[in-house]
Amino acid sequence: MEPGQVAQAVGMFAVTNVDDILILALFFAQAAGRRDAAKVVFGQYLGFAGILGASVAGALGAGLLPPSVIPYLGLLPILLGLRAAWLAWRDRHAEDEETGSKGPLLFAVAGVTFANGGDNIGVYVPVFANAGTGALVGYAVVFLLLVGVWCAIGRFFATRPMVARALSRWGHVVLPVVLIGIGLLILIEGR
Repeated sequence: MEPGQVAQAVGMFAVTNVDDILILALFFAQAAGRRDAAKVVFGQYLGFAGILGASVAGALGAGLLPPSVIPYLGLLPILLGLRAAWLAWRDRHAEDEETGSKGPLLFAVAGVTFANGGDNIGVYVPVFANAGTGALVGYAVVFLLLVGVWCAIGRFFATRPMVARALSRWGHVVLPVVLIGIGLLILIEGR
């Protein structure tokens, strides 16, 4: 994997997982004092492995499409971004709901991670479809390393309530903009 591709992988991971930092911070906050932090980490890896598996499967299926159609897969992150923007606008006056009082279990974290990964899959499939085998493996390795970094950041934020509040306040604005931008890049670069 070339240095430019590594930088692209890091950037792509960061923008598609910015919302996971808040979720991880919430799970780590629940795990404080219970020694459940390892369950949060393993759950995050399990959920992200599901996202990667679905993305690779989708990319392989996209490989059956004619090359001229591949750039139009960029419409998926655009639609996801528009949906996220609509949901953020619709729920702008909703009260924040407290996370349940149950401790974070491995499969609960994995399930939330996977369920929250629709935007990841929508972005990764077209990129993976255009990547060769070596680059695809490189993306997977970089992503899996960054899951650990994300867990560390989430744990750090769990102990900084002011930072967690800021992410909670602005994450719903940043995510749609980033998704739409990624979709536009896929459309433009694929032509």
